[in-house]
Formats: sequence, C-alpha cells, structure tokens
Amino acid sequence: MTTPARFAWSRSYRGPVQAVILDWAGTTVDFGSLAPAAVFVEVFARRGVAISLEEARGPMGLPKKDHIRELTREPAIARRWQERHGRLPQETDVEAMYADFVPLQLDCLARHSRLVPGTAETVAALRARGVRIGATTGYSSAMTEINLREAEAQGYRPDVAISADEVPAGRPLPHMALLAAIRLGVECVQACVKVDDTVPGIEEGLNAGMWTVGVAVSGNEVGLSLPDWQALSEAERHERRARAFRRLLQAGAHYVVDSIADLLSCIEDIEGRLRRGDKP
Repeated sequence: MTTPARFAWSRSYRGPVQAVILDWAGTTVDFGSLAPAAVFVEVFARRGVAISLEEARGPMGLPKKDHIRELTREPAIARRWQERHGRLPQETDVEAMYADFVPLQLDCLARHSRLVPGTAETVAALRARGVRIGATTGYSSAMTEINLREAEAQGYRPDVAISADEVPAGRPLPHMALLAAIRLGVECVQACVKVDDTVPGIEEGLNAGMWTVGVAVSGNEVGLSLPDWQALSEAERHERRARAFRRLLQAGAHYVVDSIADLLSCIEDIEGRLRRGDKP
C-alpha cells in the first residue's frame, strides 16, 4: 500500500522581467487620454444625443466600435437616444457612428500625440535592463501607425505594437497582450508586465496572466490635460488621484502609479517578488 504524498512541487519563474507591454493614450502619449473622449462626444452629438465627457470615458480601453456599442447600452444614454429618435439605438447605429468615428479620430490623433513626461526616459531605462517593450491599444492599425510615427519623432518606439483589429477580440480579453508576448519572444507570461490607464486594459493583463500596473493621473481615470491637472489645488489633486487609484486597484491592478515616470520602482519590486517565487 502506497502512502499519498504529503507535499506537491510547485513550478515558478524566478528570472527578471523580460517585457513591459504599454498602452498608448493616457499611458505613453496624450496625457489625460483626450483624443478619443472628445470624438465619442462628437459622434453622438451628430445623432442629436448629448453625452458628457465623463460618460464618454466610461468604457475606455475597449476597441473603439465596442466602446460605442457599450455607450449605447448605458441606460441614461439609451433613454436620451429614445427621446430623440423614438427607439433604442441599434447595431446599425453603432456601425454608422463608428464610420464617423474613424476619420474624426485619425484627424485629431497627431494633435494629441505628445509623450507623457517620463516616457522616453523610462523606456530607455527598461531597455538598459534588457527589458523588451510592447504596446497594445483599443485603436485600429491605421490609428496606431499615427501614434508610432509621432512617438518615434519624440524618441519612443515600442519593439512590437499590437492593435485591436489584429486579434479576434480586444480588451478585456488577453489576445493583444498574448500576441505581444509571442512577438517579443518572452519565456513565460509571468515575466511580463502590462501597464495601462483603463480598467479593460488592466483586465487584459490579468487575463493574460501578467503583472499589471495601473496609471492613474496621466490617464483616463483623471482625464485632464497636464496643464489642467497642474492648475488644480492640492486638495483637488488628492481627491482625483485617490478616486483613480481606487478604481484601478479594484480592477485588480497589482500596482498603481501616477504616471509612467514612476514605473521603474514597480519593476524592481516585481523582480524581487519573482525571485521569491511569487506569481501574478
């Protein structure tokens, strides 16, 4: 008669961080994630339905057509739509609004392409540690090409950039993050860190089995340009920062920072945890 084993062996990755996968708007470019939010407001306004910037930001991080679809499902927006059109919004309305969205977004991206302060320096420091850099986004490939062009002129270009239209489904599913890991040639997902300013972006990383870092102040959760953020009183900044931190932590982020400029301390802490056998 054999005795059941009392202990089980557990395999864990003990090496360094191999890849950091970054979002675009609100994380590496476009402080405040202003470009997409304003366009969502405009496409609904063209249908005679007013939505606020705060409402427009609600599903941020999703592929843009999915974002529009989710906005039409918001009860308050659906009610306004019914009051204006005598019916609830339909899939044909989503398709029509997305057709309007694409040229409007392409037209304004270059104007909202300035790097978030600290992006180029942080990426350079990561590369000096041997870390590979990926990017994922809710933008389409055509939109990503504009971001790549404008960011490279300012000293930042990821090694791999994945767009929402390159995978079967976008965020919060893990497809983009996993495809980035494949193209970056990492050994395992536990060696990857996903950095994002939106809840769906954090969920993307978690669903991929990666470490996640939420970006609060420069991103969608605060939703202000850098000058507008700096113009706030200390009390207002504290309140908005706390709200953004809470949202991203509740989404499951392992860490939350103000901006990408604060990322290196998270990488160092993650590497310490990996050495101890921790997993995301």
